[in-house]
Amino acid sequence: MLADDIARKGKLHQYGVKLHDKNREGNIIALHQMLKDKTYKTSTYKMFKVYEPKERDVYGLPYFPDRIAHHAAMNILEPVFVSTFTADTFSCIKGRGIHAAKKAVEKALKDVSGTIYCLKLDIKKFYPSVDHAILKQLLRRKIKDQDLLWFLDEIIESALGIPIGNYLSQYFANFYLTYFDHWIKEDKSVKYYFRYADDLVILAPSKQYLHQLLEDIRSYLTNNLKLTVKGNYQVFPVASRGIDFVGYRMYHTHTLLRKSIKKNFARKVAANAPRASIAAYLGWAKHCDSSHLIKKLFNEKFQRIQYRT
Repeated sequence: MLADDIARKGKLHQYGVKLHDKNREGNIIALHQMLKDKTYKTSTYKMFKVYEPKERDVYGLPYFPDRIAHHAAMNILEPVFVSTFTADTFSCIKGRGIHAAKKAVEKALKDVSGTIYCLKLDIKKFYPSVDHAILKQLLRRKIKDQDLLWFLDEIIESALGIPIGNYLSQYFANFYLTYFDHWIKEDKSVKYYFRYADDLVILAPSKQYLHQLLEDIRSYLTNNLKLTVKGNYQVFPVASRGIDFVGYRMYHTHTLLRKSIKKNFARKVAANAPRASIAAYLGWAKHCDSSHLIKKLFNEKFQRIQYRT
């Protein structure tokens, strides 16, 4: 019942919730019995594509029984997962997120001599590449309850890799890399390391050090997690390029909006998009040095309105 209450927040008008509510109590009892008897099976996925910020296949499941069941598991698992995460990962963790990641990088950049160079990389096809056997092994390092492990195994085996769109998938993804995070911080003693999902940023005073570290990272990911570093990795000087991370471009002295977000913001303003849509971009902009951009965009909009009238 608690999972159902949490899962439906902000979704009361969705078809799946309305359908479930026609027999809410009976459905909850039935789901409880399925889990108790271990007869629960993940429903058939509905797959669709999204194109922003990049093209991806997204998997959807029915509200009942699957999304309720996932929330029920996460009511127990969330503190367990969070207890394993280092302070340097920011995706899908309450109280962290994009702006916390941005602030952490900005704080590191105050040490100018220690952050001259940046290694930026991500993982090739991360979600589809997660190895089921390794994920199950990692979960068993932290979780001993056999009933819960049976349920998690059922979800893991329901699709290749871990499907984007599953409520549990974002936590599985974070957990899959958590021991890599510990290796980076504790074994490799990396001072400035930041991860958001599978996007990694490492700062250091030496380009040679970062290139060597990249080779060590490749080896760890390949040998321990069967993952591959994407070929678009970069080692570059921060002062001349800035760090493109979590929607911002960060320098030692200032932070700007990512170019693609700035362009989309300008298009929304020019097209007189709904207020809520523009407000979302203003929310991004207010967390960086963008007062000149905001003034320019809205002055131009005001001038166009004056010209029309």
